[in-house]
Amino acid sequence: MKSEQEYKQEIVEIGRRLYERGLIVAGDGNISIRVKDGILTTPRSVCKGFLSLEMIVKMSPDGTTKLDGTYNASTELPMHMLIYQMRPDVNAVVHAHPPCGTGYAAAGFALDKALISEVILTLGCVPLAGYGTPSTNEITDAMKPFIGRHDALLMANHGAVSYGSTLESAYGRMETLEHFARISLVAKLLGRERELGKEEVDKLIDLRERAGYMSSDKRCQTCSFLSDEKTPPTQEKHNDGFEELITLTRSELIELVKHASQLAQEGLS
Repeated sequence: MKSEQEYKQEIVEIGRRLYERGLIVAGDGNISIRVKDGILTTPRSVCKGFLSLEMIVKMSPDGTTKLDGTYNASTELPMHMLIYQMRPDVNAVVHAHPPCGTGYAAAGFALDKALISEVILTLGCVPLAGYGTPSTNEITDAMKPFIGRHDALLMANHGAVSYGSTLESAYGRMETLEHFARISLVAKLLGRERELGKEEVDKLIDLRERAGYMSSDKRCQTCSFLSDEKTPPTQEKHNDGFEELITLTRSELIELVKHASQLAQEGLS
């Protein structure tokens, strides 16, 4: 069992890594670790790249009362507490604003395509939670449907959060999320995202479950491969209100274009 000072040192180190890798800037982000008698967390309104042990705040196990520290805890601590409440296996949470991952979140896209085998094995799909005002119940309410079956989330127009049994694993998932977002962006720019097929994905899922990377209850609830459960369609706001976004397969799109072309030809004849 590590001492409290050792856990604080971990938070200081992860804050430095997040800042040096450009996953946070200025006073962005927050980090926490669940210990046996409380929660250790970063303070608000300071750069997490330049933390010291004395800056770390200790909160009560429910996150409501400060037990130790001269700084105040992050106003986004309720986000961390929700994850701890819903996931007894989680002992550390990292919230950051990774540029590419946050770009996907701002554009209204999840990171849920089967593009990279290592991502499927170690992280799985990263769904997009709806927008909520930071530091309010809106953001935790938007996260609730996804926390149980995913180890990282994008938050619409905000950033990302990742979590794990250790702070190192929580941080590693944030790095993987951003790395995957960059790869996905390059694939989009090259004009083709060549997704793995169902058979290939099934093999990877079987491998990660047999190897103990993820249990079967982590099977994604949003992608098209692993579950019959579907989340409500994403909505994008337009000037005239909200419109439902739909997706089509290549064959469906071809048939739609053919049908539209036929109708156009009939109209001209």
